[in-house]
Amino acid sequence: MMESRLYRGVVFALYQFSLLLGIVLMPIALLLGQMGLSLPMDKVLLRLESASAGANPN
Repeated sequence: MMESRLYRGVVFALYQFSLLLGIVLMPIALLLGQMGLSLPMDKVLLRLESASAGANPN
């Protein structure tokens, strides 16, 4: 029970941190986009989102 709550808390914190990181890196991502490069933030968010959905029984 406690490990489950701890796991959900860690996954939630990582998900929120990745969203913040994506916002902070937006100017760099825009510059890289103009050069034809990209940051893989979508993959990180999808993995954390699926981990979060698996951690919550709802």
